[in-house]
Amino acid sequence: MNFNAKASVIKIASFFFITLCTFSACHHTDLFEKNTVIQNLKWKADYYATGSFEITDTTHSYKVFIVLRHTDAYKYNNIWLNVGLQLPGDTMNFQKINVSLGNDAQGWLGTGMNDIREMREKIATLNLKKGQYKFSIAQIMRDNPLENVMSAGLRIEKVQ
Repeated sequence: MNFNAKASVIKIASFFFITLCTFSACHHTDLFEKNTVIQNLKWKADYYATGSFEITDTTHSYKVFIVLRHTDAYKYNNIWLNVGLQLPGDTMNFQKINVSLGNDAQGWLGTGMNDIREMREKIATLNLKKGQYKFSIAQIMRDNPLENVMSAGLRIEKVQ
């Protein structure tokens, strides 16, 4: 077999392998996730990660997660957040949440690649009513701005 024939066989095999992996990995997950990028890796105390989502299925409960991305240069093992959730027709209700990002024994928690870490912290399981929801997340650490935070957001997953 010459070089061109081998290259063609490798291309065809690669195509089928990628296609197989793509379709075998496909399954529908009912979720919402919105992350707000923190400009210049400096999260000012008056900058809020915000978003909205709509609930149409009230037959399931929903898991609510805080999603944070930071660099290895982040200098604390935790982050304090002021998290607000506004239910349809209601006012925004805030709750202070301490998210552990790491510890001395294990290092950084969550997942990561190179110097970027992502932490998903489940904060609640809720039965949500139908309608439009809004959320707001602010950092309430003593540092202002808080450095080396890349993004902050909210993830909502339907409990199966």
